[in-house]
Amino acid sequence: MQTAARSSRNLSYAAFCVSLMAVCSWIAIPAPVPFTLQTFAVFSTLCLLGGRLGTLAIASYLALGFVGLPIFSNGMSGPGVLFGATGGYLIGFLFMGLLYWLFTALFGRGRWIQLAALLLGLLLLYAFGSLWFMHFYLTGGGMNFAGVLSYCVLPFILPDLLKLSLALLVAGRVQKQVRFLPPETRQRTAAPGGDLREKGGGGGG
Repeated sequence: MQTAARSSRNLSYAAFCVSLMAVCSWIAIPAPVPFTLQTFAVFSTLCLLGGRLGTLAIASYLALGFVGLPIFSNGMSGPGVLFGATGGYLIGFLFMGLLYWLFTALFGRGRWIQLAALLLGLLLLYAFGSLWFMHFYLTGGGMNFAGVLSYCVLPFILPDLLKLSLALLVAGRVQKQVRFLPPETRQRTAAPGGDLREKGGGGGG
């Protein structure tokens, strides 16, 4: 019974974060690679839900966009978007989630660990998305990797770092207030006497 209740809560958390990613994708400044709040939503999803459940939410978001729900930037959807020239940046969110999951599973969920995991994930996102984008434009007549970086990465670095910082701040505040978040997202510290107590999500301490 308790397991069923936990699974139901986890699905609710994931559904909320999928909705957050959709709404943030609609807030966009049009460009060949649109400026959106989508990356902020992905960062927040991983910080709030943890690597396993956060990656599941990202995969669900991509799957729903793939089958036709208008939840990508500018209300777009479908295989043509996901596998188009800028689709590598969407698929890269999934790799970011997997890297975050692995990194936090190995090293814990302290704030500095989360920051390092998100930064590494962002670099992976840039690399994968840029190589994907370059493949399309090389086959269509030519854009080298430096050109892709100046076109698709450099304008986004500062905004993405600001989104990352804001996501960490918001997630930290939410975890202090919402005491029923998934247990895996709670930071654990040793209390006097050696027992472990949870911070930022529920329990004592």
